[in-house]
Amino acid sequence: MRVLFTGGSGKAGRHAVSYLIEQGHRVLNVDKVPLEVDGVDNRIADITDAGQMYDVMASYAGSDEMLPGTGVPKFDAVVHFAAVPRMLLTSDNECYRVNALGTYNVIDAALKMGVRKIVFASSETTYGICFADGEVKPDYLPIDEKHSTVPMDSYAMSKVVNEATARSFQRRSGADIYGLRINNVIEPHEYREKFPAYLDEPRLRLRNIFAYIDARDLGQMVDLCLKTNGLGFEVFNVSNDDHSVNRTSDELRAAFYAGVPLAEGHGIQETFYSNAKAKRMLGFQPENSWRRHLDDPRNA
Repeated sequence: MRVLFTGGSGKAGRHAVSYLIEQGHRVLNVDKVPLEVDGVDNRIADITDAGQMYDVMASYAGSDEMLPGTGVPKFDAVVHFAAVPRMLLTSDNECYRVNALGTYNVIDAALKMGVRKIVFASSETTYGICFADGEVKPDYLPIDEKHSTVPMDSYAMSKVVNEATARSFQRRSGADIYGLRINNVIEPHEYREKFPAYLDEPRLRLRNIFAYIDARDLGQMVDLCLKTNGLGFEVFNVSNDDHSVNRTSDELRAAFYAGVPLAEGHGIQETFYSNAKAKRMLGFQPENSWRRHLDDPRNA
């Protein structure tokens, strides 16, 4: 597929782009800085400028596409990851403006240029736990896509709004638009850098609901979305299968989630951030775990 990918130079995006290229996709990365990866075409553009988004949607990915003399090819899909990536980087209103307006511009331009498949990055923060003022417990465990989404911070607010925007665009257009509620993205080198501290003090992962998503598995998820047609509008949690700490589900619940209902039959190490919908509807099968990179000190 010929894919326009916004935000491919960021932490999550660069691994997803690399995965898509490995799967044979042609990828044009639209970002404020280029991605120096073999096989990637780059275009510098601002998602908050509607004119620039229309322009890149109607542009050559690279000079080789000019050779046939048949005009500019159409994109088969758009993957939208570009955003202010978290709170406390900009002013709150600027974070909200960039993320909400940028998403509107990208989806609007894509649909008007005839794109019928759009995948966009939402966030775990929509559930109102990660960036809450104080400690907020989930309504139930594991958290699935039916859980309430009433956050306190401007970043998560923008993500909730983006889901509503995408749903409205899908209703009007009939295109497939899938949102990914991505958990905390972990790059391969971060297991040895960060996880020893998490294994020593599990509370460090409380705001992430003790979940995570390996950046390579996120790439798989994006590819599956591109290959799966006919779902209309959907949102999917994106996480790995296990907890990001070396504690059992019962131990974590007793220590941090007293009184929170837990589904019967929940696995001993099964994530509290349910990826069951993605597995059922897309065939998602995470291939990575921190346990492949580190020994569990409790087994020493």
